[in-house]
Amino acid sequence: MMANKQKSDAESAKALTQQKRNQRRWLAFVRICRYGISNFRRNAWLSIAATAVMTITLLIIFVSLAARTVLVDTVDQIRDKVDMSIYLKNDTPQKQADKIKDQLNNLSSVRSVTYISPEEARADFVEQNKRDSQTIEALNEAINKFPGILRVNVVDISDPSELNQFVKTNELIKQFIDSNREPSFSGDRRSAIENIARWVSFAEKIGIGASVIFVVISALIIFNTIRMAIFNRKEEIQMMKLIGADRSFIRGPFIIEAVVYGFVAAILATGIGFALLHAAKDTLLNYQIAIQPVIDLITAYLGIILFGMIIVGAIIGIISSLLATRRYLKA
Repeated sequence: MMANKQKSDAESAKALTQQKRNQRRWLAFVRICRYGISNFRRNAWLSIAATAVMTITLLIIFVSLAARTVLVDTVDQIRDKVDMSIYLKNDTPQKQADKIKDQLNNLSSVRSVTYISPEEARADFVEQNKRDSQTIEALNEAINKFPGILRVNVVDISDPSELNQFVKTNELIKQFIDSNREPSFSGDRRSAIENIARWVSFAEKIGIGASVIFVVISALIIFNTIRMAIFNRKEEIQMMKLIGADRSFIRGPFIIEAVVYGFVAAILATGIGFALLHAAKDTLLNYQIAIQPVIDLITAYLGIILFGMIIVGAIIGIISSLLATRRYLKA
């Protein structure tokens, strides 16, 4: 009986000790946060400089990701509108044209195939040039007839190798292809899309490079800001070390201060970036740049995007702060 009571008292004492320890930890955390926010306000000009550079860094990251998405969406839209044409002889039977169409549809690189008969091609040409009387008159006097056209929409317009191989090796299409008209695998439209794809890659590399550079600059400025704050408070920190404050308590306020830099900068960068996209919307739409899907995406997931920006800013600030305080605390 006595043993059970002693065991119960020991467990109660242990639980009470753990509760007090947790309360002390929570109180220490609250004090660290308060000191960190106080440091942010006390070092006003340094905080403004660090926050400004952090804002520029996060803004470049935001704009780079948005610009890449806009370019990719634009390329996808243009790709969907662009087809590669294979020209068949004017006298190709409809049955044979349909067989070739079915064989093309079976290729893994082909998304869809549309066949336009010579009669349909002529009617389309007349419709497009109905206001040009000279062209219509020349068409009526022309001897050459319109070919049949297989318009092929491929998965990757920069890689028509399978389609090209089909044209070279398929026996059926060899019989009916118009030898006077080369397939448009190397046409101007494909060249234009390839140029845009290259610009997407180039813009992505520039965006990544600029983001890395400004992340480094931002980290260095925050690093120096924290070091200057440590230098200004060295006597206070020394006193804290003498009375037995552990490193985490000394380092904590500086980490919180750096996190505040990232938090404020993330809100500013997201707001500025979103405003810039809206400001450029009408102009870019006039040039058929697909910016609306990006704006819709950001609007739908603004909270998640803002949270992600805050996390990125906080990580940059925490790493800078840890590097700035490590050497001093070791000393």
